[in-house]
Amino acid sequence: MLHLSYSRRVLRFNFPARTSRGALTEHYVYYLQLTDSAQPGRIGLGEAAPLAGLSPDYGPDTEAQIADFCRSFNQQNQTEISPEAAAQLVSPELPALRFALETALLDYQQGGQRQLYDTPFSRGQAGISINGLVWMGDAAFMREQIQKKLAEGYSCLKLKIGGIDFATELRLLAEIRAVASPEQLTLRVDANGAFPPEEALSKLQQLARFDLHSIEQPIRAGQWAAMAAVCRESPIPVALDEELIGVTEARQQEELLDQIRPAYLILKPTLVGGLAASQHWIRLAQARGIAWWLTSALESNVGLNAISQFAAQVAPPEFPQGLGTGQLYTNNITAPLTIRRGHLYYEPGGSWGDLE
Repeated sequence: MLHLSYSRRVLRFNFPARTSRGALTEHYVYYLQLTDSAQPGRIGLGEAAPLAGLSPDYGPDTEAQIADFCRSFNQQNQTEISPEAAAQLVSPELPALRFALETALLDYQQGGQRQLYDTPFSRGQAGISINGLVWMGDAAFMREQIQKKLAEGYSCLKLKIGGIDFATELRLLAEIRAVASPEQLTLRVDANGAFPPEEALSKLQQLARFDLHSIEQPIRAGQWAAMAAVCRESPIPVALDEELIGVTEARQQEELLDQIRPAYLILKPTLVGGLAASQHWIRLAQARGIAWWLTSALESNVGLNAISQFAAQVAPPEFPQGLGTGQLYTNNITAPLTIRRGHLYYEPGGSWGDLE
């Protein structure tokens, strides 16, 4: 009989992780563990890591909802269930929990080794290209991060912008381009919705001189007409991120893409409802000629590994994914994930730390 349990962990950031929505110092995450008395020692592991101010399922009753779901699941006396069927047991309003259950089942079915798919990445034969993430902060802090990422050999950097003086952000971008041309380094920026619609195009014109690959969510989500206008007029390709959160009905998803017509989608399984939900967005995007990439959403190494395993299965080779968040915490779960020269690698059979 399948049995579902959970545990909680408070992750602590190495530094206050700032976005235009504020700073994060800790992150509550919940680990689902799927077991079966007939298969002792085999544990499927998934992570629900809702984000404050962003996730639909973040709130004071998050843990109670997870506990209730585990009780309900166990009362059904399940002996076998597919990840697709399991996802339907969780409301779309609880995307982090849906992702956790889906990945716990995939892991369990694959033997509980944290290898969700059979790929060169999961076999330790190839890495995944990732962007180096530069967090908001004062100019000195951001400059220090930039120099460190360049020294580590990243070919793609992503800068969080919109949290400090815009002129300072422009100077930082100029400093990067002074030492790394567009041929040497791909630059992405993420505004997290910081620009007022009436100022967005002016700011984008100023950013354009740095030959940016893309800008994520230049204006706040939910303003479809304004975002469509920005996408039409922007000299920089626009990627939707927060815009996708909470849009769970297929018809509404199609309407969003058809109206806004972005260049890219940023898919965060924790926020859009899991791997199957991400795959659905991918199909809609591909049908419209919209490119995409996958990004972690500040999960611990458990969730990061699951997204990385999925990325290795579905993402275009050597197109940088947003999977460089494993070093953000002082107390992350130890995992056989390493970053070398801008690529994430997985070591099969490597050790995993305690969840407690």
